[in-house]
Parts: sequence; C-alpha cells; structure tokens
Amino acid sequence: MCDGALKNRLGRAAYVFTGARSTGIRRVGTRVRLDGDKWFDGKASCVLVGNVGRVMGNVPVFPDASPTDGILEVGIVTAEGRWQWMRTLARTATRKAPDSPFVELARGRKVDVRFSKAIPYELDGGDRKKTKRLRISVKPEAVTICVPPPEPAS
Repeated sequence: MCDGALKNRLGRAAYVFTGARSTGIRRVGTRVRLDGDKWFDGKASCVLVGNVGRVMGNVPVFPDASPTDGILEVGIVTAEGRWQWMRTLARTATRKAPDSPFVELARGRKVDVRFSKAIPYELDGGDRKKTKRLRISVKPEAVTICVPPPEPAS
C-alpha cells in the first residue's frame, strides 16, 4: 500500500516502489461472486475493482472501463513470487495485462469478495483495516461525470 508520506516525497514513483515491494506478498484464498454468480475461487495476490481505466500513478489496468456505464471492472492477479509479478507488471505497463497468464478480468454491477483470512485493503488509495469480506456495488448515474468527447475515428 502506498502511504501518504511516500506519495508526497516520491509522487508517481511511490506507486512503482510500492508495487515492487508488494511482489513478495503471499497469495490468499479468495472467492469472488459477480452479480450473484461464482466467478473466481482460488488463491490470489491482488483483487482490483474499479470503474475507470487507470489507477493512481496513471497505470492502465482496465482497457474497457467507463465511469459512466454503471459497470464495475474486476481484476484478479494470481502471480506468486517476484518473477511472476514482474511479468505481470511488465504486461500491465505495456497495456497487455489481459494477456497475462496471471490476470483474470471480468465485469459486473455487484462484486462480493471473500478472503480466507483478514487482509488490509485500499479504497481510493487510502489504507483501510483488515477484513475478510468486501461487498462492492455501483449505482448508475449516482454522480454526474464530465468526460471529454470521443476522438474522431481515423
């Protein structure tokens, strides 16, 4: 997790540092249900849920995400150890994370995540207390979002 002091000192580089430090994190038993249906059941080293294409530090993670479509993007990373994590991070940096054998992506409106043990999590870049369960849902059109017009097709 990228703490505020580190972000203030290093800026975007703090996310690279934190990501590299996280490559040693052990996987944990994880079950994910999307819209009530079982989607993932296995060991995961990272669960990421969002409705935008890039996370902090401008890292591209969900190529098809839209903040206006009322759908959440869900990513599971199953990488274990530094080598698999480095492969995963390299694919993410080159916008090819979906091609990684250690990444699974899906979409839904309601996400229910259960872990085999309590683990810490982040919400919008801020650290939160350990938990064994996360329930995440989206309310379409709950917030007005201004986005630039689409680029003309070439």
